[in-house]
Amino acid sequence: MVLLHQRLSSRKRPGINHQCPPPKIPKPTTTTTTATTSVSDESRRPQNDEAEGTDIDKMVSLLAEAGCTLFHPSGPPCIPSNPHNFRRHLHRLFSSSSNASLRSAFLSGFSLYIQSSQNLHRVLLPSNRDGLGPATCESLVRHLLLVPPIQIDLQNELLEKLPEYFDINPEDSGRLSSLDEDVARLIVNHFRWLDFLVDSYAFTNKLLQVLSICPLHLKKEIIVSLPEIIGDQNNKTVVDSLEKMLQEDSAIIVPVLDSLSNLNLDNQLQEQVVTIALSCIRTIDAEHLPYLLRFLFLSATPTNVRRIISQIREQLKFVGVSSSCTVKHIKLKGKSTLGNTNASILDALRSSLRFKNILCQEILKETKCIERVQDHKVIDIWLLMLIYMNGESLQKSVEKIFKKKIVEGCIHEVMIDQCIGGNMELVQDYFSSFLSLSEYLLACKEQKARDFGIHMYSILFEEFVDTFSRQEILGALVTHVGSGISFEVTSALDTMIMLVSKYAHELVPLSSHINGVLDYLEGFSVENLHKVYEFFSHLAISARSRENFFGSSISNELFMIVRKQVNSPDLKYKKMGLIGTLKIVSCLVDANISTCPTPSMQANSEEALELLKASLDSCKQFPLPLILFYDELITMLDCRSVQPAIVDWIGKHVGEFESMFLSDLEGGQLSVKDLYCGLEGELMMNLDGDISPICLNILPLVSSSLQSSSNLQILPANFLLLSTIERLANHGSLGGIDALLGCPLHLPSSKYFSGDCLQSLTGKQKHIVCLSLYYATNWIRELLNSFCTQVIGRIACTTQATREEIIVKLFKRLRNLLFLESLLNNSLKLYPLSLPELHLHVEHSGFQPNLVGHVEKKNEYKKTYESLSSSKKRKDKKTSKASKDSGIDGKLRQPTIFDVLKKAGATTSQGTPNEDSSALSPKCRTCESADQHTYDTNKKISLEVSAIFKVLEAQRSKFRPLLVDCFSILTFST
Repeated sequence: MVLLHQRLSSRKRPGINHQCPPPKIPKPTTTTTTATTSVSDESRRPQNDEAEGTDIDKMVSLLAEAGCTLFHPSGPPCIPSNPHNFRRHLHRLFSSSSNASLRSAFLSGFSLYIQSSQNLHRVLLPSNRDGLGPATCESLVRHLLLVPPIQIDLQNELLEKLPEYFDINPEDSGRLSSLDEDVARLIVNHFRWLDFLVDSYAFTNKLLQVLSICPLHLKKEIIVSLPEIIGDQNNKTVVDSLEKMLQEDSAIIVPVLDSLSNLNLDNQLQEQVVTIALSCIRTIDAEHLPYLLRFLFLSATPTNVRRIISQIREQLKFVGVSSSCTVKHIKLKGKSTLGNTNASILDALRSSLRFKNILCQEILKETKCIERVQDHKVIDIWLLMLIYMNGESLQKSVEKIFKKKIVEGCIHEVMIDQCIGGNMELVQDYFSSFLSLSEYLLACKEQKARDFGIHMYSILFEEFVDTFSRQEILGALVTHVGSGISFEVTSALDTMIMLVSKYAHELVPLSSHINGVLDYLEGFSVENLHKVYEFFSHLAISARSRENFFGSSISNELFMIVRKQVNSPDLKYKKMGLIGTLKIVSCLVDANISTCPTPSMQANSEEALELLKASLDSCKQFPLPLILFYDELITMLDCRSVQPAIVDWIGKHVGEFESMFLSDLEGGQLSVKDLYCGLEGELMMNLDGDISPICLNILPLVSSSLQSSSNLQILPANFLLLSTIERLANHGSLGGIDALLGCPLHLPSSKYFSGDCLQSLTGKQKHIVCLSLYYATNWIRELLNSFCTQVIGRIACTTQATREEIIVKLFKRLRNLLFLESLLNNSLKLYPLSLPELHLHVEHSGFQPNLVGHVEKKNEYKKTYESLSSSKKRKDKKTSKASKDSGIDGKLRQPTIFDVLKKAGATTSQGTPNEDSSALSPKCRTCESADQHTYDTNKKISLEVSAIFKVLEAQRSKFRPLLVDCFSILTFST
């Protein structure tokens, strides 16, 4: 209930004449006889004075007969000890029709008597009883108002006296005056709690007439007292009058609400009052909003609650920061008046919702029914948060609504920014609720909900700078990390990385609350292990950069852990150590970090080189750790701007690539043709023809390394690192190593690829054939990954002719890949073999490569091909079939992309499986013949080209991944 019981006080009215006469209330035609009349004839003045004195004497005499002494030297009039007998005597006296003249004389005399402000003040003050003791009885006026025959006349007389005291404002005195000193308030106070009203309608109308011209302070006093003055009568008149006055002056909203809330209204008037209150939401001053909201919520019933909630949602605007400038201004200014007002509004809403469940249910229902995105407002978030905070019974419902609205895109991050950003003092009491909601959202399966939870954690950490709040936030994140649920752990680590990227120095003193995560590194997936090390690496480097080296324990602990892991003989721990080391190195040598002084950057670079050398030495003899080391270096180079010293060191290391994996050619041919474990070798897939100066030495390396780990196992990763360094050194161009794209592969002779011939080989020879095909397949995959970068983007130093040539070669290499995987699939059917791993499944935070398996690859082919060939003219099916049968009679031919698509069930319009580069310019077809291999055999060879290589799929995870970007080259076919 809206209450306003402040009583306005006044200075005592000075006994001087006013320069301006006070406003007068027009007297109705039925006014009582007065003791004075205005006459202009000076000759009649003595007679009038004598008549006035006679009326006053008569009034005094009548009071004396009733037992009241009007003139009391020590103060107010003296009332008899039995006031009931006093009032009964006057009632009997004035009720008699034969005593009408006495009644008129009494009223006239009383009116003349109170012309003096001193006399009026005396009769309004509490009276003595028989002149004994303190003034504890009610005043003479109060007793007279309880005499029915004269009540209405006295009420009118007193109301007409009020305007004489309008110019006295207790607020101007600089002090609070007591009730006894304020004549106007004394008069109003005498109308309160009367035992009865003789003519309530006439009195109410007269009172409302006076009220309409009262000054603001007195108007508020009277409005608040209306329920006590008029009781339950004439409510309709009162409500209509208050509505009219409220339209004229909104400053009286609080006393009006207070008065209306204390009136006993019927349903119709109650709805009218609610309508009046709703109409004030937009126009009311912000400081008065809490009173209005309390009134509306307390007036809510099942019939009007929907209207109340709907209007509040539409019209109430508060707790919103429109721009970052406003946020900064509020932060600089501190706790503002606006913040206090908003806090009062929230407190009013919260207290109302706590005790009225019908409001909570309607808010939840109303929020659920909002469909349009633009109809969702900041007030919706606050209403839900207030319900969420009030009790556990509705928390689940609020959480579900929040998640639903976030997933549907109805609640945006900017809305939560307006709630929390720049409003730290306001949100302080609701911090735990916002944190609890953040915990719920971060644990949701839906990605949008988790992203929103991440944002909430971030803004809470940004806004609440006190140690306790930030410890609570970090503690909640650590709890998420320890949940063991993959997506929840990932989102929590993403949040921590976001925080450390912005507030690294602020997190260092709090590191003791999160160090425990390092004790559970074994439980993280490889993806999340990257995130953990990235977070702690940032934190450790930040701790080391502080002048007082505060927080160095976290740095020392992290370095100690990764060194132990790197030197561990266990592959699991070595892998963890390599990931941690490379994350530390990436933070140490990030060239974008400009806050560190030059000596510090140099020291960081030297330390990073030491870590790299130690890591490389620890895994030189182990192919899988070395592959991981190379892949992590590639990720670091792709994601960060690394200091030149580190790039130079990596460049020197990969400079050994040529001596390890390549052989020179003379006229495009091998200078010496040897047997390798009894197998003949052959140059295959030569795209450059006779001008190719080198070849990839696969067969010799495989045959020489069967008894030990092969260098070929690190070939793809080593080459990808080489191409990354080349791009960095040449502004994205791979012109320095373009010979690798077209160079031939030294593989076992093609005659071994037929089923019968392969079966005739020894087990060791079959092993060599299968491994050669496997390494060749992964070599082609990395060629596609590396050189597709030259055509999907614009490289400034690459000419159009060079791009077209690369496109042609990429198409051929894509076809080579299909062919090699077909051969490998068929070979593994005949000779099952566990292939060596060439790739560890590592996903990098900040660098998520788009990886695809063969099924996805097939679908990509199909989708792209169908979109490219939809405009081509369909050819005759019989011609297509005949061409297909005749093209492979007695020959072994590489399948085209179209062949594979048809095997996969794709509907093609390409009649003849012609060269897949036929759509390119004639200039680009010159090297086509170099890729055509025709092999003489004694009989027809049957080679299955399946859309899904079923045998390979079982070991697909060991292959090097193809980036989705590789398939963008298909868009170049027209």
